[in-house]
Amino acid sequence: MKPTYRNFQEVEADLKRLNLERKIAWEELKLVKNDFKEDLQPYNWIQSMIRIAGKYGAFILLKKLFKR
Repeated sequence: MKPTYRNFQEVEADLKRLNLERKIAWEELKLVKNDFKEDLQPYNWIQSMIRIAGKYGAFILLKKLFKR
């Protein structure tokens, strides 16, 4: 559906709005890229592994306690 413009002021206002939306989307994309880059850092992987190992260790400990 194409918008109908009555004068050049409406066209200019629409172009300004679209330009701002494009700039906002570009900045959001840069933030997502930085978040993704940080997620791939080895430090974050180590934290995740420690968390998983802790949960697994707690599960094994509870399993042994209730087995008796």
